[in-house]
Amino acid sequence: MVQVSVSDLAALVGGECVGDSGLQITGLGTLDSAGPQSISFLANPRYQSSLAASKAGCVLLSRANGSFAHGRPSAILCQDAYLAFAKLTQWWATQVRPSVVPGIHPTAYVAPSAQVHPTAYVGPFAVVDEQAVVGAHARIGAHCTVGRASQVGQETVLHPRVTLYGGCRMGRQGIVHSGAVIGADGFGFAPEAGEWVKIEQLGGVLIGDRVEIGANTCIDRGALEDTLIEEGVKLDNLVQIGHNVRVGAHTAMAGCVGVAGSAKIGKHCTLGGGAIVLGHLELVDHVHVSAATVVSRSILKPGQYTGVFPFDENAAWEKNAATLRQLHAMRDRIRSLEKATK
Repeated sequence: MVQVSVSDLAALVGGECVGDSGLQITGLGTLDSAGPQSISFLANPRYQSSLAASKAGCVLLSRANGSFAHGRPSAILCQDAYLAFAKLTQWWATQVRPSVVPGIHPTAYVAPSAQVHPTAYVGPFAVVDEQAVVGAHARIGAHCTVGRASQVGQETVLHPRVTLYGGCRMGRQGIVHSGAVIGADGFGFAPEAGEWVKIEQLGGVLIGDRVEIGANTCIDRGALEDTLIEEGVKLDNLVQIGHNVRVGAHTAMAGCVGVAGSAKIGKHCTLGGGAIVLGHLELVDHVHVSAATVVSRSILKPGQYTGVFPFDENAAWEKNAATLRQLHAMRDRIRSLEKATK
């Protein structure tokens, strides 16, 4: 069990103690669930009522909300409470999760020409194919496949049942969750006499450092050049990245986002859950797309973009949809009236 003083936690996150700095903390929790020996956080002042009712022994607070610490057993004031809590969870994970012993499990297959660093781990029934490279302190989970001539960077973790196709490269300190597939063929076919002729996908996937890829997410290999995911990108579960897409550094996409082939997403963008970006479009840096929005043209100016048709009772929705279908006719009539009055 982890047991650490509030003062030590304050030093860890670069914060300032208020109240009992010697209080021993044994757990993390939400404001509602935390107990007298737990630490929680308040990032949004709107939840002040939850803080008032919380039994948490210690609370992380932004300095701007420092007055909320009055009357509490202890608190840690910091520049950004949410960021401090994130860093605290990372430290806590290192304390409670079992360490992985380097080595290759007896049931794993490592090809003779593959290179696995002595400090890396290869789990049960995993496959590391010919000419593949697994870097220092990397972890290859059970039933993973690291394809021919692929690379897994230093300290990168592939959770169980990840498939990294041949010719794909992952950078350092990445995380890929179970069921993700990196390097499957892009969706490319040429029509011929009512049938489809496959266009072989000859590129790969290049993924930068500190990228996290959610469960069952798919990133297709490029047709001729590589699909590119730059450093610090975060992809949620069930995200689809088409072939030859470029995703800029530190962009984040929530669950079920789909990006069609050859689209270019800038740096520091966010895409809400279920958003769609059509192929060959460009989003510049610092574009933020709301959930369920379909981006059907390039966005060349930073900002927040939303294109969700509001839900309603079905009968009302159908009437509104019928009205939308008549908008073009109404536009023509208005134009005709404006010309007639000039």
